[in-house]
Amino acid sequence: MHKFNVADVDRLRSKLNESNYRRALRYAEDTLGGLKKLEDFEQGVAIFGSSRPTSSDKMYKTARQLGRKLAKAGHNVITGGAQGIMEAANRGAFEAGGTSIGLNIKLPHEQHLNKYTTIQMEFRYFFARKVMLVASSKAYVFVPGGFGTLDEFSEIVTMIQTDKIPPAPLMLVGSDFWQPVDNFFLKTVQQQRGYISPNDRMLYTITDDVDLVVDAVNSVSRVGISAGLATVDRV
Repeated sequence: MHKFNVADVDRLRSKLNESNYRRALRYAEDTLGGLKKLEDFEQGVAIFGSSRPTSSDKMYKTARQLGRKLAKAGHNVITGGAQGIMEAANRGAFEAGGTSIGLNIKLPHEQHLNKYTTIQMEFRYFFARKVMLVASSKAYVFVPGGFGTLDEFSEIVTMIQTDKIPPAPLMLVGSDFWQPVDNFFLKTVQQQRGYISPNDRMLYTITDDVDLVVDAVNSVSRVGISAGLATVDRV
């Protein structure tokens, strides 16, 4: 694979119009800013889920409990930094005195940084934010959510399936939501269409037990984010 250097950048600049060149710089700025902010921390646990549940919601309470237990076990808790499930996980970690990281995305509506983070970042682009969420985490937890959550789950399970990132705990919390998804994967995607292999559904675990999630995370060795980034370089 060709490795880019300064001369390559100069050549690319000469081939791009000014608008596209500035766009490329904004892409790089998002990514470089994230790497600089996170490089001195240990990898933690990324928790994904809908931004819409309120504090009275069952899954909000579950995510808050999970964030608290992970922090008490010494793990950094990392979310997209917004409301709903993300706020709940950050809140639990914050209340336990742990490291609570929020990687927020600029959107025209629905999203602003919650108040329960100890480390914050804001991104312009989804792809740069995803890189940071993957690189900064040694385990991934998905609580019920909408298109964004399903997109993040699909991308991460695909990267593990294709060996673009190392195997890692991939925990789907909320069986009443995730079991129908798994049934669709089994009956339609695997059995009817043959688009995935039987072993692919073994890449994730569906559970309602937050202690099982914590145990899975505890089984993963601690590693600094800078070291963890080396495993993502294959992407």
